[in-house]
Amino acid sequence: MDRRPLAIPAFRRLWVASLVSAVGGSFSVVAVPVQLYAMTGSSATVGMAAVVSFVALAGSALGTGALADLRDRRRVLLAAQAGLAVVYAALWVQAVLGGAPLPVVLLLVAGQGLSLGAISTMSGAVLPRLVPADLLPAANSLNSLVRYTGAILGPALAGLLIPVTGLPLLYLCDAAALLAVLRAIHLLPPLPPLPTTAPTADSAVPAASPGADSAVPAASPAADPAAPIAVATADTAAHAASPTDRSAAPPVPPVSPAAVVTVPAPTVGWAVREVAGHLSAGFRRLMRSRVLLAVLAVDLAAMVFGMPVALFPELAERTFGGPSGGGPALGLLYAAYPAGVVLAGLGSAAFTRARRHGLLMAGAAIAWGVTVVLLSLSPWLWAAVVVLVAGGAVNFVLSTFRNAISQAHIEDAVRGRIQGALTVVLLGGPQLANLLHGAAGALIGPRLTIGLGGLLTVLTVTAVLCAVPELRRYPDTVVLCDARAGSLSGRRGV
Repeated sequence: MDRRPLAIPAFRRLWVASLVSAVGGSFSVVAVPVQLYAMTGSSATVGMAAVVSFVALAGSALGTGALADLRDRRRVLLAAQAGLAVVYAALWVQAVLGGAPLPVVLLLVAGQGLSLGAISTMSGAVLPRLVPADLLPAANSLNSLVRYTGAILGPALAGLLIPVTGLPLLYLCDAAALLAVLRAIHLLPPLPPLPTTAPTADSAVPAASPGADSAVPAASPAADPAAPIAVATADTAAHAASPTDRSAAPPVPPVSPAAVVTVPAPTVGWAVREVAGHLSAGFRRLMRSRVLLAVLAVDLAAMVFGMPVALFPELAERTFGGPSGGGPALGLLYAAYPAGVVLAGLGSAAFTRARRHGLLMAGAAIAWGVTVVLLSLSPWLWAAVVVLVAGGAVNFVLSTFRNAISQAHIEDAVRGRIQGALTVVLLGGPQLANLLHGAAGALIGPRLTIGLGGLLTVLTVTAVLCAVPELRRYPDTVVLCDARAGSLSGRRGV
């Protein structure tokens, strides 16, 4: 592994804490669906809970992205993790008491989604403030390794523990594991908004709004940003009225009543408008960056066209002769992809020092498309497992450099909003993939659907590389943001 970021104390503490919570804090992934199914006897309820969680997560990711650019990111991340701990504690209490009514459990599921959306966005915005830009690939690979290891071990342990201990202990373990994360975040240095920096090379940067400590709130998003705004304060009024001041300085023209804008006290409506305005600025910044749009296009092509997880049950039964409803073949298909991810993470030093991030990301996406095509052609189960392990490994490379580019290429003043938008897109992609693959598989069969998806992935990513040469050259000729200092510096790749 590339362990260089672990030499940074703040990152090391946070990473070790995430290692604890990734396993001991992921039991609810299994416990919540098990409880919902036991309560209602319907898988539709489990699906409804997933929709509730995703809607809450998406809204939270966007709103928290705006807060990340206005408030101390350490405090926001601490509040999000504390909120998740409270939700797990509430799930433990209701499980100990014999279970809560369905609406209450769904409300807790929504709270879980709100917290996870905020944590995902804030983690992406905080990381570039803890490690320098050249260590972002290594730091992202370490975080991904922990996340996928927890996704494998956590649910497996939960499945073993439920018959022995029941659901309450699993919820309690989730809440207790977050205590390590809360302590690590508490020990982080303050991460307030940085001063606005110059625009990046590939697009102009919208003017940043005042930070949390600004004396005057930003204008309403509906207002004309080019219109001058005069604000009368006690200091300016005294300056205009004091004879001493007038003798010591040039006369100050009287402020016309029509030019004075009275700044109202902050209200809930004002806060909502502020967040909406900041989100709008973040999306405009995203749409003006050809590199970021290309990164999104490549990643979406790999996820939406080339993620055939929804077809695994049918593939295992009809192609590889597995029993109806599950069996070893289905388990191997599901386990092969994360196994490849973990293997790539253990060997991350082989690629995290590379400089051609854009080309490596796009190349990994093309390689993933090729593995999907090979999956559709695999006549034996062992061949399909090998292909999926390779696919997991190249997808690890893809996600490592996707995160590194999106974090290093954007300036700190809008990084939270960009991370919020990316969180929604990247989490929504697999949901769309399940919908499209399920519908196409019912019409033309799983093998042809999987093969066409892999081919579309290769063609789409190749087209993006041809249309956006900046992605191929990244970071050779672009300006990168010095994430921790908030300044911009030119940098040529090797």
